[in-house]
Amino acid sequence: MINTTGIGLRAPHVAEVLSQRPAAGFLEVHTENYFGGGVKLRHLEDLRRDYPLSFHGVGLSLGRADGLDEDHLGKIAALVRRFDPVLVSEHLSWSAYGQVAVPDLLPMPLTREALDTCIAHVGRFQDAVGRTVLIENPSTYVSLEGDYDEPAFLLALSARTGCKLLIDLNNIHVSARNCSRDALAYLNGLGNGAAIGEYHLAGHEDIGGLLVDTHGKPVPDPIWRLYDEALARFGDRPTLIEWDSDIPPLGRLLAEAATADAHRRLAARSVSHV
Repeated sequence: MINTTGIGLRAPHVAEVLSQRPAAGFLEVHTENYFGGGVKLRHLEDLRRDYPLSFHGVGLSLGRADGLDEDHLGKIAALVRRFDPVLVSEHLSWSAYGQVAVPDLLPMPLTREALDTCIAHVGRFQDAVGRTVLIENPSTYVSLEGDYDEPAFLLALSARTGCKLLIDLNNIHVSARNCSRDALAYLNGLGNGAAIGEYHLAGHEDIGGLLVDTHGKPVPDPIWRLYDEALARFGDRPTLIEWDSDIPPLGRLLAEAATADAHRRLAARSVSHV
């Protein structure tokens, strides 16, 4: 496991990263962007010599009710075998049923039935890729009735499958604001944090009081404060800066990663003085 800060590698920065090899703890790519082969895979082969890679999926639809798309899963597994990334992750969400797919990560009712479905799908996912995967908490805009709150659902999923959790602190804040919840209570619900394998940090948009998880802004102060709280409670984990829309110059993205490193160092000093 790598305890460092990485950046999301997006298309506008690939050529610059290839030519300059800037300092970054690891590079995260969206797995589905590499299903097609060609020059993208050659670039990734080049970069893996200098950077650990993280594969972050957005389309497996772990919460779908009709079984996983085995073709999609097979493509993920082939990429994992080829590149041997240090992290493999997906979202707790659904986005497909039958032959219909939507370009969004839709929320699930956190019921016992949904938990059983996700347990089966995460187990199949881990079997296919041959390793422990990380499951990310979603951002939500409405509250759905269920048998669990989200932290309890995620912890039950981890306990039953052995998966780890990718805790997106921006998503916690966005969901808390949109659904009148308490972000610190969410952290309380994660227990001692032993299931946490990674943190994500990102920005969002406020559109008339509704927070939208756009990943198109710098990490704002409330997310940095929540990150500090997570570091104090649960300790250091690999941390990823996500910036997926209105993508800034590479130097701005690297500066966000440097800020995260500063928070991590401060947290480590605080622990050493206890």
